[in-house]
Amino acid sequence: MARLEVGYLLPTREQDLLGEHEPGRLIAQARRAEEMGLDSVWAGDSPVTRPRADPLMLLAAAAQATERVALGTAVLLPALRHPILLAHQLATLDRLSDGRLIAGMGAGFPVPATEAQFAAVGIGFGRRVSRMEESIEAMRRLWSGGAVSYEGRHFAFSDVRLAPPPKRPGGPPIWLAGGGPALPRVARLADGWLPYPPEAATYAEEREVIGAATPALYATLCLDDDPEKARHRLRTSIERYYNAPLEFVASIQAMFAGPPAEAAAWLDAYAAAGARHLVIRLAAEDHDTALEEFADRVLPLLRDKEYR
Repeated sequence: MARLEVGYLLPTREQDLLGEHEPGRLIAQARRAEEMGLDSVWAGDSPVTRPRADPLMLLAAAAQATERVALGTAVLLPALRHPILLAHQLATLDRLSDGRLIAGMGAGFPVPATEAQFAAVGIGFGRRVSRMEESIEAMRRLWSGGAVSYEGRHFAFSDVRLAPPPKRPGGPPIWLAGGGPALPRVARLADGWLPYPPEAATYAEEREVIGAATPALYATLCLDDDPEKARHRLRTSIERYYNAPLEFVASIQAMFAGPPAEAAAWLDAYAAAGARHLVIRLAAEDHDTALEEFADRVLPLLRDKEYR
């Protein structure tokens, strides 16, 4: 029997949307999430498409402010960076956190705004998947602690040694986003899987393809005892976040709006389908209050059960 782990996505993007640039508040929320019994704290990555605080800098500060929670990226875009530099940052962060880092990664969703982000940093969008795969291969070599070489389509280097090495031999676990055609890549390259399918039945089907990777879920909740108010608040939050209609985003991503007990039951369906680590994004105006409500009214219901 396994206990369901539950994490919290820091509202880095929401801070920018609200015109607030106070990373110290995000660190306080990470500390509060740990105090309330959550298992992990996460930060997203999108420097141009959806501007926000840098996730690795933020998690480095969170590593010093917390003691127990895992610290994850949900998700990092390695194709935007050179693998030597990214491997160095992640290894240092793994050391700072005493081995609590989870490197969640993705290739970037194919929409014009994401293409523009790649263009802004001078990287062809069509190469993002192969760059990501090469980055993962190169970083795992670099995390060995010795001098290593690599030659691929996008990156090549000789006799490079990074210090410090990661806290854990082989480096932090890499969790990959994606479903459908991305599943074989998850099974081949990843230590964990962090998708967001809108239906638990889809999750159950795709879960069978990922092999030994830790099965996780990225899900958005908007909590309110009045379902209509919850749906309205979810629409406001999601359309502001993505600049796209709620119906489109909800057709792709796992989202729930409604009372806390129903939210717990909705998440339980994914746990029954195989999810073992939930990364929760809260759609809210007041994220401190929303985190308290989630911890008080949803988290205990998820803690009541164990799963095979």
